[in-house]
Amino acid sequence: MLSFWQIWNMSFGFLGIQFGFALQNANVSRIFQTLGGDVDRLAVYWLAAPLTGLIIQPIVGHYSDKTWGRLGRRRPYLLVGAVLASLALLFMPNSPTLWIAVGTLWIMDASINISMEPFRAFVGDNLPSEQRTSGFAMQSFFIGTGAIIASFLPYAMTNWFGIENTAPEGIIPPSVKWSFYIGGAVFLGAVLWTVFRSKEYSPEEMKAFESEKMKTNSSVVLNYRPASQLLNVFLRNGIIFLIVGLALVWFVYFKELEKEMYIMGGGLAVYGVIQFVTYLLTKIKKTENGLVEIMTDMINMPKTMGQMALVQFFSWFALFAMWIYTTAAVTGHIFGTSDTTSELYNEGADWVGVLFGIYNGFAAAVAFGLPVLAKYTSRKITHSISLIIGGLGLISFYFITNPNLLLVSMVAVGIAWASILSMPYAILTGSLPANKMGVYMGIFNFFIVIPQILAASILGFMMRRFFDGDAIWALVAGGISMIIAAATVVFVDDVDQPKTKLKKQVK
Repeated sequence: MLSFWQIWNMSFGFLGIQFGFALQNANVSRIFQTLGGDVDRLAVYWLAAPLTGLIIQPIVGHYSDKTWGRLGRRRPYLLVGAVLASLALLFMPNSPTLWIAVGTLWIMDASINISMEPFRAFVGDNLPSEQRTSGFAMQSFFIGTGAIIASFLPYAMTNWFGIENTAPEGIIPPSVKWSFYIGGAVFLGAVLWTVFRSKEYSPEEMKAFESEKMKTNSSVVLNYRPASQLLNVFLRNGIIFLIVGLALVWFVYFKELEKEMYIMGGGLAVYGVIQFVTYLLTKIKKTENGLVEIMTDMINMPKTMGQMALVQFFSWFALFAMWIYTTAAVTGHIFGTSDTTSELYNEGADWVGVLFGIYNGFAAAVAFGLPVLAKYTSRKITHSISLIIGGLGLISFYFITNPNLLLVSMVAVGIAWASILSMPYAILTGSLPANKMGVYMGIFNFFIVIPQILAASILGFMMRRFFDGDAIWALVAGGISMIIAAATVVFVDDVDQPKTKLKKQVK
C-alpha cells in the first residue's frame, strides 16, 4: 500500500502528458484547416496519431518489461518521450505547410506515446488491487487538470492577455503558438517530477508480489501457450486477414470509393503479413525477438482483456469522432461558418477549446468520486453508467443552438472521460501477469487505436455520402457508439474486483 503523496508523485507526470494531448486534440484540426486542409479530409490527416500509438506502445511496453537500470524500469521511457514530445510541441504551430504539420503530429504523437504507455504500467506495478482504482483515478485527476488548463490556453491568451487569435491566411494565430510553447515546458517539467520523485520495485520484488497474487486468486493465473504451440494459429490468422484485407482493397477500387477506405483493407492485409512473418520465424525456431513475443502475448491475452477490448473499441471510436469533428461541427452547425479566416469561425474554434476544457475539468472534479461509487456498486456498473451519460451528451450537440448550453453536454462527456481513463485499466491490471504488465498495456492500446483508424477510414466517407459533409453527424455517431460501449461492459469478467461495501454489509 502506498501513501496519498506517493501515488500523487507517481501520477503527476500525466499532468504534462495530457497538456500535450489536450493542445493536440483541441487545436490540430484548426491548424490543419488553417494550412489548407479540407474538413472532410481531417480524419485522414489525423491518421498519423493512432498509427504511431499502434506501433509504439506495445514495443515500449515489451522492452520496458525487460528494462532495469539506475532509473528503474518505466522511468527511462517517461524521460525520453517527454524530451521528444516537448520539442514537437514547440515546432507544431510553426509548421509552414499542411504536410509538415501532419508529419509533426506523427512525431509528437509517437513521443507522447513513449511517455504515456509506461505510466499505465506504473500503476499496475506499484499498487495492490485495493488501490488501483484510486491510482487510475489520480491519473484521471491530473489528466483532467492538465487538459482543462491546456484547452483554455488559446482562449485565455486572447481574452486575458490580449494576444491575437487571428492571422493572415495560412498562418497559425499567435494565441495558438504561445499555447504550444507553454505546453512544451509544462510537459517536460511534470514528467521530470515523476521521474525523480518516484521509485519502482525491483524485478525480484515484483516476482514475489506475483507469486502471492497467484496463491490468493487462481482466476488471474494465465494459461500461457508458447509460440511453438501457436503455429497453426499464426498461419490461420495470416490467411484470413490477408484475404479479407485484399478483398476489401479490391472492393474499394472496383467501386471507386474514397481513397481513405483503402486504410481498413490495407491495415487488415498488413496484419495478415505480420502473422505470416511470425509463423515463419516460429517455424525456424527464431522466437527470441520482439515481434514473435508480442504476437504470442497478444494471442495469449487474458479473457478479461479480450472482453474489455470490445468496450474500448466503441468508447474510443466515440472519442476520436469528437476530437476530430467538434471544431467543424460547432463552427458549422452552431456558429454557421466554415471560413477559417473569419472572426466568427475563430470565435467558435476558441469556444471549442473552452468546451474541451470543461469536459476535462469536470473529469478531474469527479475522478475521485468514481472509486467511491465503484465501492458501493462495482467497477463495471460505474463504467456503464458513465458511458451512457457521455453518449447522451454527444448526441445532444445536434439539438442545441445556443453555444452556452454545450457546456452541459460537455459536463456529461466529462463523466464518461473520467471513467474511460480509470475503470478499464483498474479492471484490466488485476488480470495481467506482473512480468508482462507493460506489453499487455501496450497491446491493450490496439483497441484504442483500431477504432480511431476505423473512424478515420469511414467517418469522412459517411459524411460525404450520406450527410452532405455536415460534421455534426459524426458527433451523433460517437454518442451512439458510446452507449453501445456501455452495454458491452456488462459482459466483462472483473476477476480482481475488490469486495464492495454493500456486499460486506449484506454478508
